[in-house]
Amino acid sequence: MYGHLKKQVSTVMAGFEFLSVKPYTAPSWASYLDPIPSHIVSLAHLPTPIHRWNLPNLPANTEVWLKRDDLSGMQLSGNKVRKLEFLMADAIAESADSVITIGGIQSNHCRATAVAAKYLNLDPFLILRTSKLLVDQDPTLTGNLLVERLIGAHLQLISKEEYSQIGSVTLANLLKEKLINQGRRPYVIPVGGSNSLGTWGYLEAVREIELQIQSGTSNVKFDDIVVACGSGGTIAGLALGSSLSTLKARVHAFSVCDDPDFFHNFVQGLLDGLKAGVSSRDIVHIQNAKGLGYAMNTSEELNFVKEVAEATGVVLDPVYSGKAAYAMLKDMNENPKKWEGRKILFVHTGGLLGLYDKVDQLGSFVGNWQRMDVNESVPRQDGIGKMF
Repeated sequence: MYGHLKKQVSTVMAGFEFLSVKPYTAPSWASYLDPIPSHIVSLAHLPTPIHRWNLPNLPANTEVWLKRDDLSGMQLSGNKVRKLEFLMADAIAESADSVITIGGIQSNHCRATAVAAKYLNLDPFLILRTSKLLVDQDPTLTGNLLVERLIGAHLQLISKEEYSQIGSVTLANLLKEKLINQGRRPYVIPVGGSNSLGTWGYLEAVREIELQIQSGTSNVKFDDIVVACGSGGTIAGLALGSSLSTLKARVHAFSVCDDPDFFHNFVQGLLDGLKAGVSSRDIVHIQNAKGLGYAMNTSEELNFVKEVAEATGVVLDPVYSGKAAYAMLKDMNENPKKWEGRKILFVHTGGLLGLYDKVDQLGSFVGNWQRMDVNESVPRQDGIGKMF
């Protein structure tokens, strides 16, 4: 089944494991789950760092720490890479020659999938949801689209209305049938990579956090884990992993689309697909943070992203972590007793390329520039390298 891998990925050598496929062994606390993936492909730069996040105006004795999955690599991919490590290994095992996935016009997941596919010599096909007014126009080169188009991904545009009427599963299957009829061997990856197999990405991330805590010097015991929720796979893995492992931190998810009931039901399906035997409502608390809607931002949310960047140096994306952090701080302000004295791990899921789609809205918040005032009488002194 894996005999052809040498043609597609790098041979595993000491220090040269990136893009290699290797057998996977689950954490001991997850060994009863079923099915357990047989292989994993190395795509992410791991472990991602954890550090103290000095957010202003926290409740008394509250500490917030940051898990930097925005630094996982894959062209600024964030949390998507962890899921793709398992999904791409499965695609290779099935001898796929192409992958299909689906998402919004600025989908971080679609861009990450396209890059991973190209790394592994697979052909990426992306179904991208856009507005009815733009579906027949060139989608431009903004943000994620620039990367996708540079690497030669095949883009299929669909209107939001058609997406809603037909559904993501049917759309992906229609394209799959078309490619099969052309003699291709496509592998379908769902929205956000969020199926039961993709959930293993964040079960494995929990093991990583466990090891980081054990090897650290601060002896931090996290009471809570906070993360954005856009498709459900990340929170399913974090919540299940935290409940089964030594972490035992309460997972709080802030949904940036749909509502908490939808995600509880969806996550339950992912858990049932792993025969986890637990209720989603017992292991994750989901709050609504979608605001104006998916990938839509108020001026207050965007100003918050700017203020956090200015205060801490950490740049949040506007679609996921920006909304989750905004909602978390708002909840802390409204319910300080709930958070007082807690040690919180916030998972930054990346997606920074999405900021490029918001430059027009961000312009009014970042006007701190001026022309340098230089007296003509100042004597010239060259530095290193002449750039003229």
